[in-house]
Amino acid sequence: MNAADRAARIVRTVVETLKPGFAVRLWTGERIGPAEGPVLAINDQDIVWQLVRRPTFSTLVEMWISKTVDIEEGTLFDFYAVPSQGKLKTKLRSLPKMAILRDLPMVLFSRKQMMARTDLSGRNPYVSGSNKEAIQHHYDISNAFYRLFLDERMVYSCGYFRDFANGIDQAQFDKLDHICRKLRLKPGERLLDIGCGWGAMLIHAAKNYGVVGHGVSLSQAQTDLARERIRAEGLEDRITIEIKSYTELSGTFDKISSIGMFEHLGLANHDAYFSAVHRLLKPGGIYLHHAITRRSKGDIRKTLRKGPEYKALIKYIFPGGELDTIGMTLGNLEAHGFLVHDVENLREHYQRTCRLWAERLHARFDEAVAEVGEAKARLWLLYLTGCSITFERASAQIFQTVATKRARGPSGLPPTRADLYR
Repeated sequence: MNAADRAARIVRTVVETLKPGFAVRLWTGERIGPAEGPVLAINDQDIVWQLVRRPTFSTLVEMWISKTVDIEEGTLFDFYAVPSQGKLKTKLRSLPKMAILRDLPMVLFSRKQMMARTDLSGRNPYVSGSNKEAIQHHYDISNAFYRLFLDERMVYSCGYFRDFANGIDQAQFDKLDHICRKLRLKPGERLLDIGCGWGAMLIHAAKNYGVVGHGVSLSQAQTDLARERIRAEGLEDRITIEIKSYTELSGTFDKISSIGMFEHLGLANHDAYFSAVHRLLKPGGIYLHHAITRRSKGDIRKTLRKGPEYKALIKYIFPGGELDTIGMTLGNLEAHGFLVHDVENLREHYQRTCRLWAERLHARFDEAVAEVGEAKARLWLLYLTGCSITFERASAQIFQTVATKRARGPSGLPPTRADLYR
C-alpha cells in the first residue's frame, strides 16, 4: 500500500468514526457518507500532512483558499445547516488512534511536494489599529469586485430591514435613511462622515436632507469612485471627500456619522478617536456611532482574548482591526464628554446582510474570479458566509449609538423616538 492509499485510509477512518452528517469525497473519487446533501470535497492527499503539521484554524482557511477542500452539491450555508451529530470532542476520543498511527509515518515521509499557497494575509495582523496600507489591503481590491455583491449604492455596512423579506437595495436605502433621521439632519447643516467609503451616506444625505457633506477615507480606490458618483449626481458643490485621517481634520460640524469604520481603529486609538469627534462636533450636535462589538465576558483579559476565528479575520481580512464591547463604547463616550441617548442592536440585520452578500457573490463567482483571482474570491466568500454565521450565533453584535455633547438643559432631541419607527 502506497502513501496515497494510506492517506485515503486515514481520512476514511476519521470520517466513518465521526459520522459528521455530510458526505465526503476523496481525491480518488470515492464518496463516503450520505447519498444526498452537501459534499465536502477533499481534492489533495496532502491534507493529512497539512493538518498534522499545523492543526490550526488558519490551516483550514488556507486549505479552503487553495481549494484543497471545497463544497459540492451545495453552498457553505448548506454545509453549516447540517444538523450536529454530537459533541466533536467526545467523538474524537473514539478514533482508532493506533490504526491511524500505523499509516501516518509513510504519509508524512513520502508526501508529495506541497503546492505554493497564495499569501492573502495582511501585513500587520496583530497591530492595534489599521494603517493606510491595511485599509487598502481590504478596500482597494477592485471596485468592480465589490459591485458584484453589494447593493446599487455600494454600501458596505449593515443594512436595515423593515421587512426581512426585503432585498439588499431596499435595506441599504432604509439604513441610510434611518441614520439620517437619527441624526435629525436639516437643510444647510454640515455633516461629517468618517470613513465615507464610496460616498453613499453623503450622497443620500445631500440629496434627501439638503446637508453640506464632507467625508474622509484612507482608501484611494473608494475615494476615486465616490468622487465620480458625486459628480454624476451634480453634488460637487455640496460634498467634498479627502484622503486623510480623522486626526487631521479641523473646524466643526453640526452632525457626525461613523458607519463601519470604528472596527479598524484598534483599541489603542480609541481615546484619540473620541477626543477628535468631541472636538469636531458643535455644541448641540449629534454623533451616530455604528460599529460591530464583541461579547463581554466580565474579565477584561478574557474579553479581549483573540480566538482562532478572530485571529484569522484580522490576518486575512481586516489587518489591525479590533472590536470593543458595547459597554466599552458607552464608557468611552461618557468619558470623553458625550451623553448617550439611544442604543439599537442590529445583529439580525447584519446576519441577513452578510448572507445576501455571500449569496450574491456565489451567484457571480465566475465573474469574481475573473476580476480578483480564485484564491481571493474564495477567501471573500468564506469571510462573508462566516460573518453571517457569527451574527446568527450571536457571537458578535452590531450597535447604532446616538450621542450628543454633554451639556446642562434640554438635549434638543424629541421626547420620544416614535418618528423613527413609523
